[in-house]
Amino acid sequence: MVIGYAYVVGDILHVGHLLHLRNCKALCDRLIVGVLTDEAAMEKKPRPTMPFEDRIQLINALRHVDAAVAQAAYSPLPNILEIQPDILFECIEHELRRYGEFTGRVVAMPYYPECSSTLIKEKIRGI
Repeated sequence: MVIGYAYVVGDILHVGHLLHLRNCKALCDRLIVGVLTDEAAMEKKPRPTMPFEDRIQLINALRHVDAAVAQAAYSPLPNILEIQPDILFECIEHELRRYGEFTGRVVAMPYYPECSSTLIKEKIRGI
């Protein structure tokens, strides 16, 4: 059984999230998704609009996701060291790197810039 690990903020769920997670699931038997806590997301982005509890429930409800877990740091390293997946899925927009003691594969996944929570927020604000 191939276990994969992906991570998302999951704020304002959109088709980009769905495509990303569906593509990840196609490459593994079991997909575990880390959902960044508010504090973890704010290491690199503004505070999510939706509360963490709502975001993790929505991600967990997607059919391509076998389990959703809290990710307390922007880096997936603490979770992947604990979970030990076979594959870590990274978005191609992130800097691809090896994660120290992690012995699994790192697979770059496409990014969908036309589908983003930031763009949705800007449209709602009329920007």
